[in-house]
Amino acid sequence: MISGKDIYQVVSALVPLYVAMTLAYGSVRWWKVFTPDQCAGINRFVAVFATPFLVFDFICSNNPYKMNLRFIAADSLQKVVVLVVLFIWQATARRGELDWTITLFSLSTLPNTLVMGVPLLKSMYGEFTSPLMIQVCFMQSVLWYTLLLSMFEYRGAKRLVAGQFPETAASISSFKVDSAVVSLGGHEPLETDAEIDDDGKLRVVVRRSSATSSNFSSRDRFDGCNPVLSVHLPPRASNFSSVEVFSVQSSPRASSYRQTDLPNLTNSFGDIYSLQSSRNSVPRISSNLEEEMRRKNGVAFPGSPSCAVPQKEGGAAPAPNKDLHMFVWSSSISSNISDHRYLRADQINDRHTYPDPFNGAAPQQDNIAAAAASTAKKQQMPPASVVARLIAMMVARKLVRNPNTYASLLGLLWSLISFRWSIKLPLIVDGSVRILSNAGLGMAMFSLGLFAALQPKVIASGKVFALISMAIKFLIGPAVTAATSLAFGLRGELLRVAIVQAALPSGILPFIFSKEYNLHANIQSTSVIFGMVVALPVTILYYVLLDL
Repeated sequence: MISGKDIYQVVSALVPLYVAMTLAYGSVRWWKVFTPDQCAGINRFVAVFATPFLVFDFICSNNPYKMNLRFIAADSLQKVVVLVVLFIWQATARRGELDWTITLFSLSTLPNTLVMGVPLLKSMYGEFTSPLMIQVCFMQSVLWYTLLLSMFEYRGAKRLVAGQFPETAASISSFKVDSAVVSLGGHEPLETDAEIDDDGKLRVVVRRSSATSSNFSSRDRFDGCNPVLSVHLPPRASNFSSVEVFSVQSSPRASSYRQTDLPNLTNSFGDIYSLQSSRNSVPRISSNLEEEMRRKNGVAFPGSPSCAVPQKEGGAAPAPNKDLHMFVWSSSISSNISDHRYLRADQINDRHTYPDPFNGAAPQQDNIAAAAASTAKKQQMPPASVVARLIAMMVARKLVRNPNTYASLLGLLWSLISFRWSIKLPLIVDGSVRILSNAGLGMAMFSLGLFAALQPKVIASGKVFALISMAIKFLIGPAVTAATSLAFGLRGELLRVAIVQAALPSGILPFIFSKEYNLHANIQSTSVIFGMVVALPVTILYYVLLDL
């Protein structure tokens, strides 16, 4: 039977964490001690130094040869079950989509185990819970956060392909991503170039957009949702014969919107970045090169002085050249609102009307528009192996930039050595690690308080979504964990530890991902902030009920 003294021990372990969080919140909202820039510096210190040293200290002090495999298996099975159910829902439900699969998975399965779990469960059930929480934390860092990141990158790749290769995605054989690109679905504007191999396959290069806000004229502005297309000439030479690449760079005009707000507008742009543009947007080549191309291929380009095909002697027109002319259209707003179209020479010659997306005039003869509309419903994707390599490349780039990756792996490596041969860290190294590790827990909570204070609303998602997210976090997650723990034979205190651990508030890393990839960030923000507020009474309630 739980006594008042037991409850007091739990409260006394958690209240110091909330004191650090409250001081941080008040220092920004009430007392104006820190500016947003200073908060960013503090958060940077926590992310780069305090938390990695805390992770390293926890992992290297845990004996990997005495891991509770049943506990880890039950926790892993809970995540697998939730993920499978969400994928089935996504495939069968009318409104099922990857976006909600990612959000619901992170809400229900990824708690704040390190910062909240270790002190809370240690005060409830004793010292034996600390290694269990560290083991769960390690699995989250190495496996489950990597899987979450992979789903975000797959979503970004899917949107990039759908936006820029709606009809030719199945022909893509490889992706090459510029080293400056660290994310496919983030806020950074991307552009793509494509080249055609001899077998007709596309090789795509993804890079950051060359257009920046400094390139925008002060007289430019948004006319509704339509940016201006600027043509960069002359055309770039390609490495395949009889094909000329024309790059049309789409640069948004300056507006009152901030650049970080632009991803929120991408769904309303439609298909304005296509070859179906006005005559003025058709790329022009130099007269000398045009004459050369006309002489070699019998091709007249749109916008040239003459679009007539030379006649042979006797009045018969030569057969149109079937070589492919590729126009590369690059969007500098977002990765999902650009488009590529490919025209053969005969299509260019036969085409006499060009739709203008800016004035809404519909062409009288436009077969490409009809083809695009008919295929829009069936999104193509490159071969699975190509997509897998692309996602693996992008996830690896994110992981190598994350200090927690090195802290987790180095901590595991040292723990394997230390507990195998009974070797301890030198006192100088141990003291250096601990001085930052000891600050890690308090600074992590302080950083959470700064994060909460910088949000415009505590409940940013609205009351309905807040209640739904809290139900998923504190009811569905623990319920699935209870079922998987019973399936692996966990009983007694181990079962109670597993359930309470699943009822911990959400970690901040899923919110960081959702903010970066512009996916339900308001819901994740509410889950982190409001979840921290209600976590203390909810976990104490679980503590009492599970002991009955």
